[in-house]
Amino acid sequence: MEPPAFRSQVRLSHMPAPSATALLDWYDVHARRLPWRVSPEDRKLGILPDPYRIWLSEVMLQQTTVAAVKGYFLDFLERWPSLPALAAAPRDEVMAAWAGLGYYSRARNLKACAEAVARHHDGRFPDTLEGLAALPGIGPYTAAAIAAIAFDVPAAVVDGNVERVVARLFALETPLPDVKPEIRRLTATLTPQKRPGDFAQAMMDLGATICTPKRPACALCPWSESCLARQRGDAETLPRRKAKAERPTRYGISFVARRHDGAILVRRRPDKGLLGGMLEVPGSDWREGAAPEVAAPFQAGWKSVGEIEHTFTHFHLILSVKAADVGDRPPPDDCFWLDAAAVAGEALPTVMRKVVEAATGRSARRTRRSL
Repeated sequence: MEPPAFRSQVRLSHMPAPSATALLDWYDVHARRLPWRVSPEDRKLGILPDPYRIWLSEVMLQQTTVAAVKGYFLDFLERWPSLPALAAAPRDEVMAAWAGLGYYSRARNLKACAEAVARHHDGRFPDTLEGLAALPGIGPYTAAAIAAIAFDVPAAVVDGNVERVVARLFALETPLPDVKPEIRRLTATLTPQKRPGDFAQAMMDLGATICTPKRPACALCPWSESCLARQRGDAETLPRRKAKAERPTRYGISFVARRHDGAILVRRRPDKGLLGGMLEVPGSDWREGAAPEVAAPFQAGWKSVGEIEHTFTHFHLILSVKAADVGDRPPPDDCFWLDAAAVAGEALPTVMRKVVEAATGRSARRTRRSL
């Protein structure tokens, strides 16, 4: 017997059960065209998804929008068209290519996973949930997504879009994240043995295009007659969410030292922790209350050039930016000079790009291809 906290509304006798066939028929007509996806038409012609592309896209899409990922995905494929190519690439180049996409532990895990598949699996991804989940950086969701989409394993694939669809379909009242296990269980009951990969992508597309957070287009939904939340008239209120804790603010100081030729002084952050392995300009720790005292990397005519703000998942950051022209002196032991022309192409996270732009008055952002 399921716990009372997870009970949904009782499905009315006149309401049909959600049909995988109905959703797949809708997907065959309305599937989104995405650069990592094999269309339903191509799958029917026997064209199979490339596990490398599926894995790369799923890692990039974690906590990131499709629109933000497309350009990065195509750039990665152009530079490293296969898993062995990515496995052989210098890690610093991979981190630089990832810069701006955020959640940088994903880039470190991406490189480690590529090396593990190349070393232990002859460059081919395992085709089981257990084998995939044993790889670096692949959790239960990513393992299920790769298994279902690339290998047609009937695995329950649950991302944010699927959570919303299932919470509304079964009118689940328990708020996120507590309701996640029940959503996974119900998704597993819906997942068919045939075409489970297309079914998983159909669920994602349904949430992204029809069962949207605001103003869902219920009249266009292939499951409209099976949806308890639509029957009740409160689909837009689901899924419920617990109140978020207030995000604290941290403060720090960043020093932008400019050499006579425009090069910027940088150092590499430790692999462990926030922005691990990325480049940064020297500065203080980031603390709540007030920026800590810290010595500048050089004795120079440091001038305050303003503040930048940046919001991370768990805190908001305000950095005071100081800048100085320091001639041609050698860098401190833990730093090096980054040529001005290379700034936009190096592994500078977004917060550091903001700092450099505040100090230099010129863009530190890469131009990505438009789609």
